[in-house]
Amino acid sequence: MRHTTRHPRTLPGHRAWWTAAVTAATIVVAGAFSTLPGILQSPLHGEFHWSRGAIGLAASVNMVLYGLTAPFAASLMDRFGVRRIVGTALGVVAAGALLTTVMTAAWQFALLWGLLVGLGTGALSMTLATTVANRWFTTRRGLVTGILSSAGVLGQMVFLPALSWTVDHHGWRASLAAPALAALAVLVLVRFALADHPADSGHRPYGNPAFVPRPPPVPGAARRALTVLRDAARTAPFWLLATAFAVCGASTNGVMWTHFAPAAHDHGMPVTTASTLLALIGVFNVAGTVVAGWLTDRLDPRRLLAVVLTARGLLLVALPTLMSATVTPPMMAFVVLFGLLDLATVPPVIALCRTFWGDDSAIVFGWANAAHQVGAALTAFLGGVARDAFAGYDPLWTVLGAACAAAALLALTVRRTPGAGTNRRGRRAVAAPGTRC
Repeated sequence: MRHTTRHPRTLPGHRAWWTAAVTAATIVVAGAFSTLPGILQSPLHGEFHWSRGAIGLAASVNMVLYGLTAPFAASLMDRFGVRRIVGTALGVVAAGALLTTVMTAAWQFALLWGLLVGLGTGALSMTLATTVANRWFTTRRGLVTGILSSAGVLGQMVFLPALSWTVDHHGWRASLAAPALAALAVLVLVRFALADHPADSGHRPYGNPAFVPRPPPVPGAARRALTVLRDAARTAPFWLLATAFAVCGASTNGVMWTHFAPAAHDHGMPVTTASTLLALIGVFNVAGTVVAGWLTDRLDPRRLLAVVLTARGLLLVALPTLMSATVTPPMMAFVVLFGLLDLATVPPVIALCRTFWGDDSAIVFGWANAAHQVGAALTAFLGGVARDAFAGYDPLWTVLGAACAAAALLALTVRRTPGAGTNRRGRRAVAAPGTRC
């Protein structure tokens, strides 16, 4: 442990909120890249005559690597610092997107978009939000987690209509260049404004009366990530949360951001209109996730998670009856409600990880997020295969609705087991407010 000798920088308000703001800007830009597979399907199919399954495969590779990168990124942040890892990830994302504009084969799309963009955005995922919230906030963690988790969807909301318009008027290549340039711009902001730890600028974590020294770098990042996984995988709560979160990924990223626009287009709705509806989902997503974070500080996260998954499943089952060529009041109701529920699962899952695994919670959440992305990837790929085979998406919505109901039951069965709540450093994890596991 070491104390810093640097003086606090003169900024209005607590430095923690400024760090959270820069982190949010980073996640906003990273979120823009998750919107692109859905709006690229038709242009790529038209220009290269690739099957939708082949296009979905690249999206699946992206989602799997996005998930698998997250726990290792959390360990690397402990080893090399948040700023270095975030800056490198932004550069990789920008490079992958720009190189995708010159691809000529489906395997190149899987390599550039799936591998490079997947790795880069994985390091900028919700584990970044968890790491920043854990380091910089002692109180208001649930609220901050909700705000940062919603930032990715805010990026989708901000960029999606513009990117859809760009595809229609300037082609799909221009739509890839725009978020790449935004990533490079945020890279400059990260370089000069993102702090690694409160102690670096002489601050205390928000809400903590005591100064917290910066811990020494943790060597063996990859080994630590795997060791944490080994220890967590020996407990029932990990598998229950990972399975429920996999269903969460399948019913959000995997289907909505990849197949909603094509499904709406099958019913005669213009892709631009469908993309606008997705952007509106993002608007309400921000409110829903922030409220979920606020509720997580006050309620049992297990019950909150179960309620969200149940309500989402009912909406997905009803969706095929709401699809039409025009935007109707029932469809708008779906947009509002689904937006409120879309990422509302994240704060309670993070809170449960913190309850059971303490200092290692960011890494454990990274592995749960990997399960989330595996579920999303399978749905992105199989949804495209189903569309090719059955000329429609209707059965997919029903299957996902039933899966959400099963995941809600799993969330309610999470209980503290012998050995749970102690992390690998031997410290007892402190339960989040409102948690009764």
